[in-house]
Amino acid sequence: MGRNDGWNWPSVALTGASSGLGTAFALALARPGRRLHLAGRDPARLAAVADRCRAAGARVTEAAFDVRDADAARGWIAAAGPLDLAIANAGVSAGPGKGGGEDAEAVARIFAVNLAGALNTALPALEQMRGQPPGPGGIRGRMAVVASIAAFVASPGAPAYCASKAALQRWAEATDATTRHGGVRVHALCPGFIRTPMTAHNDFPMPGLMTPEEAARKALDGIARGRGRIAYPWFLYAGARLAGALPVRWLSAAPAKGRG
Repeated sequence: MGRNDGWNWPSVALTGASSGLGTAFALALARPGRRLHLAGRDPARLAAVADRCRAAGARVTEAAFDVRDADAARGWIAAAGPLDLAIANAGVSAGPGKGGGEDAEAVARIFAVNLAGALNTALPALEQMRGQPPGPGGIRGRMAVVASIAAFVASPGAPAYCASKAALQRWAEATDATTRHGGVRVHALCPGFIRTPMTAHNDFPMPGLMTPEEAARKALDGIARGRGRIAYPWFLYAGARLAGALPVRWLSAAPAKGRG
């Protein structure tokens, strides 16, 4: 994207910045005059991403913590100060456990990171944005959460992943319906398959497979256009909505594993 891409957010906070889609978000947003607050679990990889963003002209702060730590997430948001955009991107998936199902530990971790971890970022960010003065268009701030097209399919192959992303997507859209009147927007990002370490283990066809850079651009463009639900690619989204209307017993165990 060029510099006239409509991404007019001077201050941005981003979780999961140390790999995959998060790194693509960070690099796409890095430019002179922008302040990036990057968070991730791996200090070394996070530092490497931060250095690349600084080389592109951005001012960067970095914080290594696990989004499951609510106090750490709240402190990070508070330290960031006024925010134009926050992206709760950190997420995990898991393959099936013994016997073909997800084990209890995997289920607990998926919900703790994908849902509770995202809310640990989103809730304090929303609270902070509500107290900010309005900017262009009367918008005080934007909060985006990375859900997935898997939110629309109850796949037997990845029940916890689908459920955690569905809950996050529904929360974001319902919350946006109330906060937008106060100048705060909430966006549900629902990408399809992305070429990241999360999908590297998938042993089935992944239609519409995107690079992280492409996925990040599409998401940021959708946020800039004010779309509440940003689901892409369109044909995979349409297929997911259709599959979501079918009896669960008709669904394959494979399609929703390890989406972006």
